[in-house]
Amino acid sequence: MFRFHKEGKASITLIGLVAVGIIAAAWLLVPSSLFWLQIILTVLAVDLLLFILQFFRNPVRQIAKLDNNVIYAPADGKIVVIEETTENEFLNEKCIQVSIFMSPLNVHVNRNPISGVVKYSKYHPGKFLMAWNPKASTENERTTIAYELPNGQRLVMRQIAGFLARRIVNYLKAGDQVKQGEDMGFIKLGSRVDLFLPLGTEIKVKLDDMVSGNLSVIGHLK
Repeated sequence: MFRFHKEGKASITLIGLVAVGIIAAAWLLVPSSLFWLQIILTVLAVDLLLFILQFFRNPVRQIAKLDNNVIYAPADGKIVVIEETTENEFLNEKCIQVSIFMSPLNVHVNRNPISGVVKYSKYHPGKFLMAWNPKASTENERTTIAYELPNGQRLVMRQIAGFLARRIVNYLKAGDQVKQGEDMGFIKLGSRVDLFLPLGTEIKVKLDDMVSGNLSVIGHLK
């Protein structure tokens, strides 16, 4: 089933009205002798509307099976980082970082990679470096969310605004009980999601892989 995300309601309405206005002006105000201009304006208006519709699409995707040993992709996009690092905001320990870059053409819904309790949720204002820049994880506008599984394992997910993105939406707050696969937020335009997973996690993706939220498996916890 195809649907649009609630975060796009105002934008879709606005762009829809603009597109209708452009098309109406093209065929009512532009002389028929300039038929080529009418066509160009119509095509531009339709393309603009189609772009905003595809950007806010929110396909219904059910994970194969609820399983907290499996980390599902929280976003659509390209794997741009897989490395051992230290997460210094919440975990304060070494972990495995897996980063997903979302282009403006990807679905921009963010989803819970596991079920559990939200232990930490914090928004940070910041810069708007290119999302694939290594410094984006700590210097860009971002939101950090820490999940705790029923067995006590913890992992961190970070929503990062990119060069074009200017709004991060996060629905979670500390203490929330969340379910694997449910929507947890949205990032407008190009952006990135970082996962910080426990050492020993069996990573099932490789660099440059394209992943889909709720469908692709990032890794298996040990």
